[in-house]
Amino acid sequence: MTQTTILYVPIGRLTFDMEIAETYYRESLDWLTKVYGDGIIAPKQILTSPEYLKDFLESVKDQEIDTILYQSVTFADGEFMVQILDYFREPVIVWSVREPSVGGRLRLNSLTGGNSTSNVLRNHNHPFAFVLGNPDEVALQTRLVKEINVMKVIKALSKMKIGVVGDYPPGFFFSDASEPELKKALGVSLQKFDLQQAFDECVHLPEEEWTPEIDRAEQQVIGLNRKDETVKKFAQFSTYIKKQIEHEEISALAMRCWPDFFNELGAAPCSTLSQFTEDGLVTSCESDIHGSVSMFILRELSGGKAPYLGDLVHVNEDSNSVVFWHCGAGAYSLANPATGATAGVHPNRKIGFAMDFGLKAGEVTIFRVSHTPEGYRLLVLKGEALDVEQPFSGTSVEVALQTDVTETLYEMMHAGYEPHFALVYGDVADELVELGRMLRIETKLYAAT
Repeated sequence: MTQTTILYVPIGRLTFDMEIAETYYRESLDWLTKVYGDGIIAPKQILTSPEYLKDFLESVKDQEIDTILYQSVTFADGEFMVQILDYFREPVIVWSVREPSVGGRLRLNSLTGGNSTSNVLRNHNHPFAFVLGNPDEVALQTRLVKEINVMKVIKALSKMKIGVVGDYPPGFFFSDASEPELKKALGVSLQKFDLQQAFDECVHLPEEEWTPEIDRAEQQVIGLNRKDETVKKFAQFSTYIKKQIEHEEISALAMRCWPDFFNELGAAPCSTLSQFTEDGLVTSCESDIHGSVSMFILRELSGGKAPYLGDLVHVNEDSNSVVFWHCGAGAYSLANPATGATAGVHPNRKIGFAMDFGLKAGEVTIFRVSHTPEGYRLLVLKGEALDVEQPFSGTSVEVALQTDVTETLYEMMHAGYEPHFALVYGDVADELVELGRMLRIETKLYAAT
């Protein structure tokens, strides 16, 4: 994960109580520096005029930032924010502090300043969030961290390029995406790669180039036979694709898997998808572009944890749970520690090498970037991955939902969501809902009330 970079812009007017404003500014900067270190870009004092603000912006205009943290330390009119938008287009967090005392003079009027700034941003159609609280409040700190994480994801999406390796399989229409629409809604671009060319060329790579991929897999995969021909082909193909990834600066992959891998390469694709996702390059199967975006967002919001992508294949009303499954793709670290990440064969084609394990137990968030004729929408579910025996061969996980499983299932089916669902360990539901709000995308949340 790259360092978070925040442009901290504290704004105040000299007609207010600058002594208490200075205290808030120092406490805010101290906390931000403690959490984000060198990622904080800040002036040496509160900026009290548009002229001082302009000088500061000129000095930092070439910096690469994730978000703008605009602190209305005192009231200030909309001129300040309009000037900032002349220099930067990143999303904004508007921060108002509490009035230090009630009775007598209004010493800061920070909340009105935040109100005014939020109004400016809305009328400029600029993505923003608002927070209220003093820098020593735990609730404020927690909310700020979540908002900053969301802003970082928005910035990452704007730079995201998905490598689409081969077209989606016949009939898998949901795996496709309109690049102009995807770019407009999420900022994501696509780069197409020829799968057959990869098959043809990867087998000619010298052995010293592809053996490190097998060495890497052996670090976590139990029962790997490095002499197996399918393991060799996994290493050759993975090495070839890695070169394309580095050359084109790819952020994630959406890869066609069947029937080509089995018929043309003679090996299962699942191992490549698993190792890439484990090592930070999320990779969806069946060329599912929106599935890849979903996995990428979960990885970014969870601090770099490996996500999973699976079909919803089974409902267990007795435990209010559902099972997510796929043929044999799953990041190694997701395996139940009782078994570890075990090597196997594709459950239908009986070709290696694929992963064969049940996922570990723990709190999970399930997510899908979904598309309909009306545009984009987001689906979010909260649940608990259960410590049960592996439900099906391949990779799978049984998840107890927080909402009634039958009602949820029927609602999701009637809403026509795509059959691939991304999952990550931890609770990032609030951040996903906020992401939807920021991007103005309809979001449906299934969670305990």
